[in-house]
Amino acid sequence: MIARIWRGVTPAHKADDYLTYLGATGLKEYRATPGNRGVQVLRRIRDDEAEFILISLWESLDAIRAFAGDDPECAVYYPEDRDYLLAFEPNVDHFEVFG
Repeated sequence: MIARIWRGVTPAHKADDYLTYLGATGLKEYRATPGNRGVQVLRRIRDDEAEFILISLWESLDAIRAFAGDDPECAVYYPEDRDYLLAFEPNVDHFEVFG
């Protein structure tokens, strides 16, 4: 199994709206992609910013490609992300999952 880890930061006052938006976009698409084994959303608010970490679990790199496209290292963004995110990291991290 492979964990795909994406990070993003929003203004703190948009954190709840962004979480709702995530549910309708990325989280929905993760869960609908064959080979996805689940996703966890972590959120931490510090001062004026909210940090989000999405950890999705996948059966294989081919399953990740079905979601992310030919280059599984590239982050996937949606048009409305620019209304929330303070920066756009171009890549995600992948880790093998054991135990």
